Amino acid sequence: MILYVFVAIVTVLLGLLVNNHEVRDEGGITRGQMLNGLSLLSVFLILFALSSCRLNVGNDYAKYVEFMHLIRCDAYVPTEFGFNFIVKLLYGISGFENYLLVFAFFAFFTVLLFLAAIYRQADSFGFSFFLFMALGYYFQSFSTVRYYLALAITLFAIPYVLRKEWLKFIFLILIGATLHKSLLVVIPLYFLASVAWKKWQLVLAAVFCSTFFFLQDFYLKLVVFLYPTYEETEYLEGGTSYVNIVRCLCVLLLALLLYQKVVKDSRRNRFYFYCNLGAMVMYVCCSFLPVISRIGYYLTITHIFFIPALINGVENKKMKKFLTVCTVAAGVLYFALLMSKAKNPGFRILPYETFLFHDMVPILSDVN
Repeated sequence: MILYVFVAIVTVLLGLLVNNHEVRDEGGITRGQMLNGLSLLSVFLILFALSSCRLNVGNDYAKYVEFMHLIRCDAYVPTEFGFNFIVKLLYGISGFENYLLVFAFFAFFTVLLFLAAIYRQADSFGFSFFLFMALGYYFQSFSTVRYYLALAITLFAIPYVLRKEWLKFIFLILIGATLHKSLLVVIPLYFLASVAWKKWQLVLAAVFCSTFFFLQDFYLKLVVFLYPTYEETEYLEGGTSYVNIVRCLCVLLLALLLYQKVVKDSRRNRFYFYCNLGAMVMYVCCSFLPVISRIGYYLTITHIFFIPALINGVENKKMKKFLTVCTVAAGVLYFALLMSKAKNPGFRILPYETFLFHDMVPILSDVN
């Protein structure tokens, strides 16, 4: 755990040195641009090294190694064809089952796209990067590596939604869906979040959301149709996150207080507002759906941009400082709670092991 806390502190401090609104000087590279480049490169290398050097860290690491083995043997696996293609390509280049290279490949692009998205879209790179680390998006990417690369692609694609460049957005989402097909849900969700809803439309949406309470069997059958492998498994048990509900509620209350000044006339902030509202509705109304948190994360990932944007819109300096301190304190508490669960089977990022000093445990195929 000391390693994770150390990495989080160092990378956040480096992130605070980054000015993502640095004006380029046509006469050459300025001192500020040099500092930006070195800080960003350092953050990337630290996060990439920690992720790519791990061995059997993450609740499904061994399962992925098993999937990769079956892919090379041309056996059936429930993973998408994009992931299968990458595994076959990297295994073919290596000449053996080099699963470390596959994990490094996913770590490289996951970290790269997250950092690029934050640099492009954040009001303050340092503040948004702090939230990215504190809310656990980086450390959770040690598990479900396909999903978190898809999530990084989603975050990177948001500017195309805001500029209504729908073809570019859909193109990126379709690429991401070859790795994790749940990504397809963001096409309708982000479209709905980009709409300037009228009050009567919100009332109709609320009526529709009420159907989740008395048509649960129908929606579960729809999920099984889309994900046949979920049938008669523990994935259909559903569940929700009360912590995420509280988080969405706090963001919603702050957004409502600042709605007229910060949200109403800003296409970007209005999009973030409806993403947060949609996530809260899902966590409250759709707890019966399997892995609802994965769908919710496609919406709550915008918190790393929305919260700083809301605070930045506060004119009173004392209030702005107070909200900033409260947000940092909440982030540190959230990170502490996350680390307290680091050894849990559903998370399992501790103990940290690396291929430099440890050997891989036998996978199912080895045992059989």
